[in-house]
Amino acid sequence: KLTSTVSLPDFNEAGTKISISGTVYKADGKTPAPNIVIYVYHTNRQGIYPRRGDEKGWAKRHGYIRGWVKTDEHGFYQFNTLRPAHYPNRNDAEHIHITIKEPDINEYWLSEYLFDDDPLLTAAQRKRHEYRGGDGIMKLSAPVNGIATATRNITLGLNIPGYPKE
Repeated sequence: KLTSTVSLPDFNEAGTKISISGTVYKADGKTPAPNIVIYVYHTNRQGIYPRRGDEKGWAKRHGYIRGWVKTDEHGFYQFNTLRPAHYPNRNDAEHIHITIKEPDINEYWLSEYLFDDDPLLTAAQRKRHEYRGGDGIMKLSAPVNGIATATRNITLGLNIPGYPKE
């Protein structure tokens, strides 16, 4: 049973705590979308997808820092985690992967959650940003009670090739 808020397994470890929330909207960009499943995963503070050794399914590739939420009746979602690190020996910005599952539609990926203050998020990378589901580049707030926050609203189907028309 999924809820609209989840803390990923790393949230109580040492590192920069973040809380990301927002509203998921239907394809019209205005109507809140309830019962949408959001799957997120990311690297640890060393830039790897950590495993515990007993992973099955997606966890074999994505590691254990992952979680699912289901939007509430107002389209709201929230997840709490640590800020990920970039991949070692690469110039990819820090990011959190996201996949959406709508009722009666195959799952699809959205543009990653990216951090506006990441020095690896170059002007060229910003220009290539696909805006799948909307803008994934977020500005984190100053931490309050040790947690920085950001908002990302999502529009279902936005810039998704082959998305079914209503």
